[in-house]
Amino acid sequence: MCDDSDDLCLCPFDGVMNSISKKWAMLIINMIGNHRTIRFKSLMDELSGISPKTLADTLKDLQRERLIERNAFSEIPPRVEYHLTKDGEALREAVIPLLKWAAKRDNRTIEKCISVCDRATCPGKRLHADKKKG
Repeated sequence: MCDDSDDLCLCPFDGVMNSISKKWAMLIINMIGNHRTIRFKSLMDELSGISPKTLADTLKDLQRERLIERNAFSEIPPRVEYHLTKDGEALREAVIPLLKWAAKRDNRTIEKCISVCDRATCPGKRLHADKKKG
C-alpha cells in the first residue's frame, strides 16, 4: 500500500495510533490545548473518572510520541507543567473536523452537549460562555 500513489501510507501512523487511541489520550491533548499549560492536579480535576496512574501513564505515552512536553521546575514544593508540542497542536487541529463530523452525524449542538454535562468545569460550558461574551 505504501508504493501506490492513490493510497495513503499508514506506516507512520502505527506508532502514534497506539498512543492516541487510548481512552483518555485525545481528552488530555484537548485539555492541555485548552489551557496552553496545565499541571497534573488540574488535569485530574478536569478529567473526572481518570485515575492518577492512568493519567501518569497516558502523559508518559504522549511525551514518548512527542505530542506533549513536561516541564519540571526545581522549586519547593516541586511544580510540573505540561504543554502541547507543535505536533500535539497540529494533531489537536487535525481532529477538529472529525469532531465536527461526529457532532453533525449525531445531530449534537453545544446546547445538547451542555445539557448532559454535569460539571461546572465542562469544556462545553466554558466554550458556550466564551461565545456569549464575544
